[in-house]
Amino acid sequence: MLESVKIARRQSEIRQKLAELAGKPTPTEDEIRSMEALDGEYRANETRYRAALIAEDTERREAGADLETRAGREWSELVAGFQMRQVIAVLNGEGRPLDGRTAEVVTELRNAGGYRGIPVPLLALEARAGETVSTGTPDPVQTRPIIDRLFPASVAARMGAQMIAIGAGAVEWPVATSTVSAGWATGETGAVAGPTAYATTDKALKPEQTLGVQMRITRKALMQSGEALEAAIRRDMAGAMQAELDRAIFLGTGANGQPLGVIIGAATYGITATAVDAAASWATFRNAVVRFMARNAASTPADVLALIRPEVWSFMEDQLTATAAPKYEFDRMAEKLGGIAMSSTALAAPTGTPAACNALLTTSAGGVAPIFVGMWGAVDLIRDPFSDAASGGLRLTALTTCDVTVARGAQLELLTGVQVA
Repeated sequence: MLESVKIARRQSEIRQKLAELAGKPTPTEDEIRSMEALDGEYRANETRYRAALIAEDTERREAGADLETRAGREWSELVAGFQMRQVIAVLNGEGRPLDGRTAEVVTELRNAGGYRGIPVPLLALEARAGETVSTGTPDPVQTRPIIDRLFPASVAARMGAQMIAIGAGAVEWPVATSTVSAGWATGETGAVAGPTAYATTDKALKPEQTLGVQMRITRKALMQSGEALEAAIRRDMAGAMQAELDRAIFLGTGANGQPLGVIIGAATYGITATAVDAAASWATFRNAVVRFMARNAASTPADVLALIRPEVWSFMEDQLTATAAPKYEFDRMAEKLGGIAMSSTALAAPTGTPAACNALLTTSAGGVAPIFVGMWGAVDLIRDPFSDAASGGLRLTALTTCDVTVARGAQLELLTGVQVA
């Protein structure tokens, strides 16, 4: 109990005793002495009460800040104990029910939305402490928020994309599109520029695209199940989903069940596409950064992120500037920009003669992410008991629904014809 509360209760008791003693017409000497003692204690407690409030003010502020973030931390800690092997055992029909943190997570997800199979949170697909990844090097766990994060090494995340976790329905993001103009009064009685209507455009995220991952687990693997199998399933599922999401976010066709990617849908999203048709160099990307700054989308080159193919990096590493202090073109670009991501999945391979490819620049203006990725619910893990029944194996299908949209096309620029030969 807080000290201030204890003092307040004692003050209430003193007031009650003083009221009883003050109501007597002829108090005795002992009662008079008691009233003097209670009065002195009351005055001393007033000073102690004020001091306690001052001392506890900092504690209250810290407790309030802790309450604001406790829910996210508790969920992350709960998911950290999620065991994929329990889910596999239940889907394989071993008869053992889910228990512990795994059961709590599944119950919470089922209460939030309906699933045909067993829901698996995306956060549970990340590598845990002590697990062995494909390179044989342990990868320690890091606490990451559920919102604003795709996968740890996702290209979309490195390019500033914001992930929105959606329970159900569609989400629309109102984006200001009005232009406010300023003007000087023409004279002492002249009027300034007239008012401009505040207009917004809604960019919707809709649950119309479903991504699926199929996994086959042999009977031998099931007999040798343990932490190694759990790590392998989580790693393979996360890797497959990350690669396909990165490809769809940038190269999705918008047809055959795919979302409309940023690069393929540049014209639809209002993204400026500039034909470079020249060898990759820092000057090529610098001109695009200048265009960002000219339209107030970026303040400095450090606000701009670049997505390039590995072939562009290799080509620019061979180009040495002929100046008093020679420096490779890629090093000049890396020093100026806020970050450079390289991917062979998010960008198409170079084609033509000379070989050329695309590059993408993004920036976050006013705290607004250049790309929004909506993901509905958790991963729905469903068992197929028939496809591999003859061999005693288990086939799993993981389903997740997602969509992509761009709030402001001015925060992105597509460079085409970046030559690497």
